[in-house]
Amino acid sequence: MIGRSGNPTLNDKTFERAGQFSDLDRMTIGGTVNKAFITLIILLASAFGTWMMFFEEKNVVPFAIGGAVIGLVIALILAFKPSASPYLVPIYALCEGFFLGAISAIYENLYHGITLQAALLTMGVFLALLLAYKTRIIKATENFKLGVFAATGGVALLYLLSIVLRMFGVQIPYLHDSTPLGIGISVVIVIIAALNLVLDFDFIENGAQNGAPKYMEWYGAFGLMVTLVWLYLELLRLIAKIWSRD
Repeated sequence: MIGRSGNPTLNDKTFERAGQFSDLDRMTIGGTVNKAFITLIILLASAFGTWMMFFEEKNVVPFAIGGAVIGLVIALILAFKPSASPYLVPIYALCEGFFLGAISAIYENLYHGITLQAALLTMGVFLALLLAYKTRIIKATENFKLGVFAATGGVALLYLLSIVLRMFGVQIPYLHDSTPLGIGISVVIVIIAALNLVLDFDFIENGAQNGAPKYMEWYGAFGLMVTLVWLYLELLRLIAKIWSRD
């Protein structure tokens, strides 16, 4: 049952086979960190490619749409088949990078310097929450996990409803506005996205302690990347709303 982690790509079912592997075949925190760095490098490389294409006035729309669609398909496959993570996570990072690079370039073209600010804030939030988790300032209790999971589900449903309504020419009030209330909504969503990092740290730590299979290092890296990309995009939206008021 999902609920141990607010990140839907990470759940306890993935660790049900724990204890059936030798020490060399088990997930470790260090191994997960290494895989996370690899996926991040792949993502940044492909993002830089579409970024450069955009500012060279080339059409990046096929890369953005294709990356988003293929990335979504891969994410759905991984949700049901984590054992494919060593093969699919690098491809997911490549596709996600194409999408992220195009989106970042569009925002940068509108608000010069916004992408660097969003990237630095994302890294700052990540490091701050990692420190808070390691020092147990923030503890991932069961109630905390369920609360973040419920909030994350609520945000997902809100965005889904927004997409459906837009097809009929209807827009949810304040969600995309740069009004004080609209900015407040974005702040709340950023906080929810950030808190998912705490659950990801907890889940990866528990997986390593429970002897999850080695391929789960890639899956853990995938879950972290999903959360970090979401957090970065929400920070981009928040900063853009604030800057548009100036």
